[in-house]
Amino acid sequence: MKIKFTKMHGAGNDFVVLDAVNQAISLTPAQWQFIADRRFGIGADQMLVVEKAQGAGIDFRYRIYNADGGEVEQCGNGARAFVRFVTEKGLTDKRAIRVETMSGVIEPRLEDDGQITVDMGAPILTPADVPFDSHGLQHRSEAEDNLWPLDVAGKTTWISVVSMGNPHAVQLVDDSEAAPVLTDGPLIEHHPRFPKRVNAGFMQVVDRHHINLRVYERGAGETLACGTGACAAVVAGIRRGLLDSPVAVQTHGGVLNIAWAGPGEPVMMTGPAVTVFEGEIDLPDQL
Repeated sequence: MKIKFTKMHGAGNDFVVLDAVNQAISLTPAQWQFIADRRFGIGADQMLVVEKAQGAGIDFRYRIYNADGGEVEQCGNGARAFVRFVTEKGLTDKRAIRVETMSGVIEPRLEDDGQITVDMGAPILTPADVPFDSHGLQHRSEAEDNLWPLDVAGKTTWISVVSMGNPHAVQLVDDSEAAPVLTDGPLIEHHPRFPKRVNAGFMQVVDRHHINLRVYERGAGETLACGTGACAAVVAGIRRGLLDSPVAVQTHGGVLNIAWAGPGEPVMMTGPAVTVFEGEIDLPDQL
């Protein structure tokens, strides 16, 4: 099976983007894993699928598959790549589009300077809706946020739980570079308190408008940048009284700019999206 693809990245978070408007795409989890494999396939953190819209007033449908082959609800950096892709491919002549995802509608917009801003919607802050099982736990209040204790590797880690359409556990660290991302990240991702697993964020506050951030992503491991993770970290930092909007989020792959006006308001994310190359892969039918 031959499939045309475009390789893209948003601040180093890299994607294989597939046009399902002009070609049929129906792959197994093993085939998604093959595409994501950096030695035997193309290599990517996530695969993004562009489909025709199913609802009224919507321009496209956006589906996301992680490197482990599982479909997930949201990907912020991918949303920026999405609008770059549909614009470059001539699938739309709009600079702002409405896109339906598993978790709702997002609105990415191509700016005059080439950056892309995405209205990521309002964050979900109720633990059960993230989802996070807080039963039997005693939270600790900090400004407007509730911090929850999580048993990780025999120690208590205090986290903020936020959903940006996908679940995030954000913890404050003194030095993001020294943080145990690769050891504690997978333990948090698979913690039984998170029934749908979780993205684990390690946030270092530099000043009230700057943070350093590393994220161990659900189904992908640590990535160079995580757009929804940046949004979740800024929301958590503002709610804890540590940050003021807007916030520049420094990741290993670049800077994302996040603005949030408070509860009930949408999170706005601005950053780059770059096309790297295009190609065609002969995908094995049986894996």
